[in-house]
Amino acid sequence: MPSSWSPALCLVPIPITCFTRGLDIRKEKADVLCPGGCSLEEFSVFGNIVYASVSSICGAAVHRGVIGTSGGPVRVYSLPGRENYSSVAANGIQSQTLSRWSASFAVTKGKSSTQEATGRAVSTANPPSGKRLKKTPEKKTGNKDCKADIAFLIDGSFNIGQRRFNLQKNFVGKVALMLGVGTEGPHVGLVQASEHPKIEFYLKNFTSAKDVLFAIKEVGFRGGNSNTGKALKHTAQKFFTADTGVRKGIPKVVVVFIDGWPSDDIEEAGIVAREFGVNVFIVSVAKPIPEELGMVQDVAFVDKAVCRNNGFFSYHMPNWFGTTKYVKPLVQKLCTHEQMMCSKTCYNSVNIAFLIDGSSSVGDSNFRLMLEFVSNIAKTFEISDIGAKIAAVQFTYDQRTEFSFTDYNTKENVLAVLANIRYMSGGTATGDAISFTVRNVFGPIRDSPNKNFLVIVTDGQSYDDVRGPAAAAHDAGITIFSVGVAWAPLDDLKDMASKPKESHAFFTREFTGLEPIVSDVIRGICRDFLESQQ
Repeated sequence: MPSSWSPALCLVPIPITCFTRGLDIRKEKADVLCPGGCSLEEFSVFGNIVYASVSSICGAAVHRGVIGTSGGPVRVYSLPGRENYSSVAANGIQSQTLSRWSASFAVTKGKSSTQEATGRAVSTANPPSGKRLKKTPEKKTGNKDCKADIAFLIDGSFNIGQRRFNLQKNFVGKVALMLGVGTEGPHVGLVQASEHPKIEFYLKNFTSAKDVLFAIKEVGFRGGNSNTGKALKHTAQKFFTADTGVRKGIPKVVVVFIDGWPSDDIEEAGIVAREFGVNVFIVSVAKPIPEELGMVQDVAFVDKAVCRNNGFFSYHMPNWFGTTKYVKPLVQKLCTHEQMMCSKTCYNSVNIAFLIDGSSSVGDSNFRLMLEFVSNIAKTFEISDIGAKIAAVQFTYDQRTEFSFTDYNTKENVLAVLANIRYMSGGTATGDAISFTVRNVFGPIRDSPNKNFLVIVTDGQSYDDVRGPAAAAHDAGITIFSVGVAWAPLDDLKDMASKPKESHAFFTREFTGLEPIVSDVIRGICRDFLESQQ
């Protein structure tokens, strides 16, 4: 044996799986062997060049270009944690952002033992012990009976303090564990409320209970005022998006933890959350004592923030000690899908038919402005096979169904068809058109769970009676908004509109004046929808 031989050079790289993370390697420097055939879509990678230790080592190595999909040796270097891991697409992998993590690692090209000694590759299919490699573990599917996308909004203010903050994190961890987080079960994320809200991790970041528990443990206390309203509004608007992992058709839930009381107004945030289809639960701890009530901005803050003030969405614990007994009852609430009343919103639970005047007095260019008005309303709604539905009828003396509620299930298709509707030209028989629409457009979907709306756009007086057909539509549960232009009589508009007339009938002298009415109609639809759900 040559005198230059060293046992250190003959160390065989440690075989790992596709899902082994940096935090699983507890050495400052280690040589590992990544298997081939790992699916790029399944890698969880956070950062670029320097990766959060929760990242897959093999995923980071592919992302960095150290190895390809066929696997190979990798050298791993442990590094300190850092703020703000960036998101970069490289080598077929889109890494994700992470605001903060306690440890990091970097990767370089590794060498097998014999390559270092002789320069020739050798088989490293088995570890040095001779034991067979374990199969790559499959991702945990989780609790399939509890599908929900949940944001835990924790209190990180000076109100709660460092000690109770840690007890709060322990409780949230227990809830996440009992929920059964998994790929086909609940997905969870975490937001911290303090002076300014901070999203700690999103729904898509972790899909196993083990990873979620570790992520919760790593969250640091921020301090500041307990601006819960600000944080809830931010969560409702920014947390639940397709890019951050929200799933179609799954209830969106925010569990808000409040130690004491919020420093800001929470009522408006609750309204915003309901408009976005988010089910808000409030877990209140240590309610204010009588001597403290003078400092509370609104003593009824819980009732005004929750999805529904019916007792189901509010939960109270006397303090943060001995909270284990409160975990199961809360989990049972979060998994009761049929009670998630706020999942239905005006944007995803309405049927809207547009009745469009195609009479000769309109003219082709103005008809295009009417179609633009209709499209601007339609594109606001979440059109899908399980969401909002749109239909359109054009009328003169005759009626033509341009498309029905069941014809198109995507926003793109609906807007494309609306843009290509051909102008009919003719007389004006609005009453007959209303009856036609109620019978032929709303009739086939009379069992739909969505609330029904009819938006009538006309520029002149009808040659027939509108009052009777409109009353029949109202009796059938259809809410009517009437929009008049130019010569449309105000009396006709009011006769057709639902009550209160002043908020369901609109008029403009010019066709260019239709644009400002778009937001009025949308707000009216949402207002009527919310009132119908009370």
